[in-house]
Amino acid sequence: MPLEIDLFAIERGSITAPAGCGKTQLIAETLIAHRQSKPILVLTHTNAGVAALRARLRRAGVPNSAYRVSTIDGFSMRLIAKFPARSGHNPQILQLHQPNTDYPAIRHAAMLLLQAGHLAQPLRATYARLLVDEYQDCNVVQHAIVSGLAQVLPTCVLGDPMQAIFDFRGNRLVHWANEVQPLFPAAGELRIPWRWRLAGAENLGQWLLAIRQQLQAGQPVDLRTAPAEVRWVQLNAGTEVKQRLVAARTESPNARGSVLIIGDSINVQGRHQLTSQTPGAMAVEAVDLRDLVNFARNFNLQGANALAQLAEFASSVMTGVGAANLRTRVESLRTGRARTPPTPAEAEAVAFVGEPTPQRALLVLNALAEQPGARVYRPEVLHCCRSAMQAVAGGTADFLSAAIQARERNRHLARPIARRSVGSTLLLKGLEADVSVVLHPELMTAQNLYVALTRGARHVVVCSSNPILMPVNNG
Repeated sequence: MPLEIDLFAIERGSITAPAGCGKTQLIAETLIAHRQSKPILVLTHTNAGVAALRARLRRAGVPNSAYRVSTIDGFSMRLIAKFPARSGHNPQILQLHQPNTDYPAIRHAAMLLLQAGHLAQPLRATYARLLVDEYQDCNVVQHAIVSGLAQVLPTCVLGDPMQAIFDFRGNRLVHWANEVQPLFPAAGELRIPWRWRLAGAENLGQWLLAIRQQLQAGQPVDLRTAPAEVRWVQLNAGTEVKQRLVAARTESPNARGSVLIIGDSINVQGRHQLTSQTPGAMAVEAVDLRDLVNFARNFNLQGANALAQLAEFASSVMTGVGAANLRTRVESLRTGRARTPPTPAEAEAVAFVGEPTPQRALLVLNALAEQPGARVYRPEVLHCCRSAMQAVAGGTADFLSAAIQARERNRHLARPIARRSVGSTLLLKGLEADVSVVLHPELMTAQNLYVALTRGARHVVVCSSNPILMPVNNG
């Protein structure tokens, strides 16, 4: 079967790839067809994306010799580490002790190294060509890095300007029409909605392609024109919270299907509360695991509030803790005023207060998670916390350092997604499920709304007071 677009025929160009139209499959098929001895360099943006792409390529039977896959930042780190004299960077930036400043410094050093033109021969000797995935997520310096590589290697970049949603905190993304396509001329656009065709929902896929054009043109989306696979939940004043909770429990139309629940990007606490109240739901976490790091930074084993801190943290990742009641029970058990014997979790908490060690803290968390009726709804945070506490108990690190190490290990893993997951567009972009539930479309830009609506392959549920969705302005 011929490739939908022949990437080998592109010396330098860009492919526009709407959501669900087979971009990753096109990359896999290109690598399968690759016959040269030198591998193709494939760059993307996140470690999770690298892990997911590798898994996809393994499933497709692509030999490891056909490609090298990395994040742009990871490739930049290896590049300047290999040529430190030419790069002239401060070696400390490669330690990533200050990620907010180290990563920009690494990118800047790699950009200057490539622009100097010294690496043309080693790059040509190492790689056959370059493919860059999710190119709409490149910031201007990453774009300059890829442009430097494209001076040496045949290069094709693939992406979708309607999925460019990472432009925040001063991270200016490259503009597709004004900056990408002048350097990488348009070489094709994927037009077949494979995600929906394979799920038996071609009408939904075609509708999503149509509203993509509307959103790109600054027009609203009228849910009354949507196919049967789209269900509008009309929110009524005073009952919106309950209606969203009900919508979050939407079942997949197929057995053991998956559901992505897309909440408010800003109100993280609200998303976690909804996750805790939705049976079987689990939160998709930001890679910085901020709550874990803050807990590790502030947790004082010898402090008078150590149990309270531990119980509050447990309450933030699992149901059924009852932090205030636990503290009251521990106090009554310790003073001999309790009329009923302790539960296993209460017994561990009493032991922790008497002997506040990392081992005891870990036993409390484990006992709370194993209580009847308890449900861990933020398993990633709890797993990394347990890993950090085990390291501290083993004497290998302090809690904060161990927590950061656990977080960094977690970054590089392919992150398993629960059958019912809750997150924001930023956290769920690149994922797909049988059903997507969009809880707050009124807060979304055109790009965020498009990303949210395209997560569901069989069914989309939209909660809003008005069937006409008017995206908010990017500004």
